[in-house]
Amino acid sequence: MPIFEFVCEHCRKNFELLANRSEDQVAPVCPHCQSPEITRMLSRVNARVSSSSRTSSLPQVNSRNCASGNCSTIEIPGPTK
Repeated sequence: MPIFEFVCEHCRKNFELLANRSEDQVAPVCPHCQSPEITRMLSRVNARVSSSSRTSSLPQVNSRNCASGNCSTIEIPGPTK
């Protein structure tokens, strides 16, 4: 279930709410002051790439010569299918 971030317009505190199924939802209120005047914030994404090998987990740019001159490919680390 997604977690949504809000800011209270009354007390200016930030808080998170876990999203339930739509039929379970009620109008959210601030957990600090109980005000219903809240605004949903744009959430930041936290992603982590891990690798079991000792190679870099950053994308690698590989250049090579091709018919039109120099060509480059970007290799994104992670499991291959």
